[in-house]
Amino acid sequence: MANSMANSMTNAITGDIHKATTWSIVLSVLMIAAGVLAIFSPAIAGVAVTVFFGWLLIFSGILHLAYAWQAGRAGAVVWEILLGILYGGIGFYLLAQPGAGLASLTLALAFYLVLEGVLEFVLSFQLRPLPGSGWLLLDGIVTLVLAAMIGNAWPISWAWAIGTLVGVSMFFSGITRLALSVAARQAVA
Repeated sequence: MANSMANSMTNAITGDIHKATTWSIVLSVLMIAAGVLAIFSPAIAGVAVTVFFGWLLIFSGILHLAYAWQAGRAGAVVWEILLGILYGGIGFYLLAQPGAGLASLTLALAFYLVLEGVLEFVLSFQLRPLPGSGWLLLDGIVTLVLAAMIGNAWPISWAWAIGTLVGVSMFFSGITRLALSVAARQAVA
């Protein structure tokens, strides 16, 4: 009796894992396909990212405005209202002018990558005696090269930079998720 109950539970758990990994595999394949589409249509993917980012900023602006009335002190209320207006305004701008917004986001990305590359470069020298610090140096160099590629090609780089980076990220995330899902399915099989 106890043995059949244990087998029944094991079969139920195996079935649940099989069902979950099936959905995960399907989502992984869709993510890989979306990544490939973004890589081959980077301008469209970049505009989609800009619109998504615009909506996030509008939502964040609304939350800042709502929180302003909970802030308490007059200075905090004013600050939250100003942040809400700023976030909402930038969000509406991105939605109204997605091409110009994408160009602005691309320039901001180039500045961010320069800062990240310099910080990784500095950190690699601070951690130089430790194993693996060379990877930080390589990461910093690659990041600075990518920033230079985007910055030197700006404003034309708006058409490919963000969409391509998002596509590559989605592609590799999909590959990783697919590998993990297949491994999980094989582990219980």
